[in-house]
Amino acid sequence: MKIRTGFGYDVHRLVADRALYLGGIRLPHTLGLLGHSDADVLIHAICDALLGAANLRDIGFQFPDTSAEYKNIDSKILLSRTMKLLREEGYELGNIDATVCAEKPKINPYIDQMKICLAEVMGVNVADISLKATTSERMGFVGREEGIAAYATVLIYSVN
Repeated sequence: MKIRTGFGYDVHRLVADRALYLGGIRLPHTLGLLGHSDADVLIHAICDALLGAANLRDIGFQFPDTSAEYKNIDSKILLSRTMKLLREEGYELGNIDATVCAEKPKINPYIDQMKICLAEVMGVNVADISLKATTSERMGFVGREEGIAAYATVLIYSVN
């Protein structure tokens, strides 16, 4: 069995007049993330990790922000399409380990809901998804509440 790992990172600026989506769910907050899609940094980091592990480049290559097709798209659709690409290459998910870095809102109360949502979209077991949340201790752009960052690592394995 061939196994591969991938790493993903994404960041988006927090702005007024946008909804905040993380891990496929809408979180209550006064600010949202700015982006061509719904700007779900967690899903974007996971997509990049999956695509990288399968040597399929990255989210910007597969779903370019220059395409009107992806304007304001729900990132769960991008994740579903990423899993389709992965499976077409003969791979399946082993596990995900991801971290969201934000000062506000507090992410921990929503982690279980995010894991369930992601597992349903990806067609995997909830137990294969580890999500964590942290702050940047008030340092940098995350600490100043200018944006939110997410990091993800994945393990995939060949099914052929």
